[in-house]
Amino acid sequence: MSDAPGLRERKKIRTRNALIEASLRLFEEKGYDETTIAEIAAAVDVSPRTFFSYFTSKEDVVFFDHEMRAEEALHVIADRRPGESAMDLLVRAVRQSLDRDFADPDRSAESAERRTHLIESVPSLQARALHLLFDTQRRLARALHDACPDELDPVEAATAVGAIVGAARLAALTSRGLGASPPEVRAAARKAIDITISGLGSLGSPDDRPR
Repeated sequence: MSDAPGLRERKKIRTRNALIEASLRLFEEKGYDETTIAEIAAAVDVSPRTFFSYFTSKEDVVFFDHEMRAEEALHVIADRRPGESAMDLLVRAVRQSLDRDFADPDRSAESAERRTHLIESVPSLQARALHLLFDTQRRLARALHDACPDELDPVEAATAVGAIVGAARLAALTSRGLGASPPEVRAAARKAIDITISGLGSLGSPDDRPR
């Protein structure tokens, strides 16, 4: 039996994607604060009511995939492979999330660049991005400890998540700020993960745990 979405579902996906693309384009052209939801809806030839059936706010459009990506990472951690170490598990989850940034078939490179610039330039979106980042890190740390209680205590799990996620994110932002191409940004983030892992080798050692 096919798992492909039906006609109605495909139409909903197209409308949602069109709203995202139109929003990001208008935010870039007019400014985030200056763009209204009515203008976004009109650009896609739908009503504001239809917009609200997909998103709760303009901010929700910008972070349209956050929860889905967080859930994907949590699922990876919950599905720990036999014999997989806590660090290998975490790296696998983070790399999968990173790869998704550069391999989303529904998002153009131009759209991704618009969103990145938007988040970096609008203070309210910067604040929201940090809130979502810290919340996701807490969730990942809890999940990592739950999956690997024999290797990491809660503080060690939080340390590992903060170090790896933070390093990858900062390396990507720095590389992008230097004018790197998307593949170069991805490579910088993966390199940061590798460097960080080499410095986390002591985590999980009984001698390093608080007494």
